Amino acid sequence: MKKIKVLLVDDSAVVRQVLQGILESDPGIQVIGASADPLFAMERMKFKWPDVIVLDVEMPRMDGITFLRKIMSERPTPVVICSSLTEQGAETTMQALAAGAVEIITKPQMGLKQFLQDASQNIIHAVKVAAQANLKRLHAATPVLARVAPKLTADAILPSGTTAHAMSRTTERVIAIGTSTGGTQALETVLPALPRVCPGMVIVQHMPEKFTASFAERLNGLSEIEIREAKNNDRVIPGLALIAPGGHHMLLKRSGAYYYVEVVNGPLVNRHCPSVDVLFRSVARYAGKNAAGIIMTGMGDDGARGLKEMYDAGAATYAQDEDTCVVFGMPKEAIRAKAVGRAVTLGPLVADRRIQPAALLCPREVFAGYDRDACLRAFATRASLGLPGLCHVIFPSPISGAVRTSTALHAS
Repeated sequence: MKKIKVLLVDDSAVVRQVLQGILESDPGIQVIGASADPLFAMERMKFKWPDVIVLDVEMPRMDGITFLRKIMSERPTPVVICSSLTEQGAETTMQALAAGAVEIITKPQMGLKQFLQDASQNIIHAVKVAAQANLKRLHAATPVLARVAPKLTADAILPSGTTAHAMSRTTERVIAIGTSTGGTQALETVLPALPRVCPGMVIVQHMPEKFTASFAERLNGLSEIEIREAKNNDRVIPGLALIAPGGHHMLLKRSGAYYYVEVVNGPLVNRHCPSVDVLFRSVARYAGKNAAGIIMTGMGDDGARGLKEMYDAGAATYAQDEDTCVVFGMPKEAIRAKAVGRAVTLGPLVADRRIQPAALLCPREVFAGYDRDACLRAFATRASLGLPGLCHVIFPSPISGAVRTSTALHAS
């Protein structure tokens, strides 16, 4: 079996020594070098190129962000970021993720050596996940916090089999998105292209505590819609996207015809907190056919069962296609579970910002109550670009309010 070649870049001699010992304890990993800063690393890489780089972000001579951008522009390579769990560290790491990092290893400021030894299996797993990244899509990479823990299901947070609470039809619509490795840039493709008036959105991106607020703030600065980290009892309203805070599960709830989120503590579900399965199950229960679910790039199977529950409840369900995924894990498992109504590509959104991503991702009833002309313009744009069309989009009559179906284009 071919070993994963790893290069360590960290200005701490202790970190380099401990990480090398941890990684080389796995027979599938070979550390080909350890450098104190990016300039030394670049000299090493002239002779042997690594499969994965483990990179600190704050170093002398050249910082990790500058080095990362250089690598991604010249020869995209999976990069695992080592970053401290501080507010300042979170902001720096967001820049690294935007530049193309694939994974995060979080480290404390105190007791670092002991922490790294205790987290050895997590670190090995993070490197192995990074090594599986789609090299063509590394400019669209994001982290997942690897943890080794008993694999619980969504039953740990929201028991299955209870009575459904979804209304058969409401004017309020919800889009639920779940993603992991590769999701940062995938979301940066979709959300900034959304029009200001679009259905409310609830999003789980696998990310550790303290990082989601910075990530939401970054997305908010790029987008027309409002994007922020969710707080308990936040309303889900048009033009707002709520991102589950790291270290907490987020559930959708309903009060009358309106939706809000519940942010709760709880155990890891599918080894993640927040968990996509937890969110999707709550959306299936409380929104049903008034929702659309989208599962995007990521490692593992979190979200597959929840998306199947949404599908069975009548929601429109979508998966990011393999060609545009950094890791085709979560979408693949959802497709295998027969939870996906349609696979969609993110490519057209990059090619032409005139396309309404919500029309691309959520054609089934989601646009009831929204701008009919804007939707039809989006369909026309798709047709002019030779893209697959969408059908059966439901609009209320502007005069009577009666619902009618407009078949703008046929879906492929």
